[in-house]
Amino acid sequence: MKLWLVLGSLNMAMAVALGAFGAHGLKSRLSSEMLETWQTGVTYHFYHAIGLMLLGLTMAKFGSSTVFRSAGWVMLVGIVLFSGSLYVLCLSGFRKLGMITPIGGVFFILAWVLFGTGVLRTSL
Repeated sequence: MKLWLVLGSLNMAMAVALGAFGAHGLKSRLSSEMLETWQTGVTYHFYHAIGLMLLGLTMAKFGSSTVFRSAGWVMLVGIVLFSGSLYVLCLSGFRKLGMITPIGGVFFILAWVLFGTGVLRTSL
């Protein structure tokens, strides 16, 4: 429970820092298309950092289950694959990294399905 709140908070801090870096440090170095790609990575990073904290709060209320823990790890991997691949793509220019991004998106979808499944399995 606490793990997901901490990981969510750390990811929120990273998303803020990376967003600021993109807005200020990369503005003159990247094309507008690449800045938009960077911002997409930051946006999804934010959403899923909040998701990790929501998961932690949900687990504090309803208990830790294998489904909830799996949702957290899958969401964390999704952040690395989706947002991470976009960050590296923008910094390196290596466009083939864009093939990894949809895999991260699938991880995000799976994480939310697991989250919902965990909620359905709780007694409210």
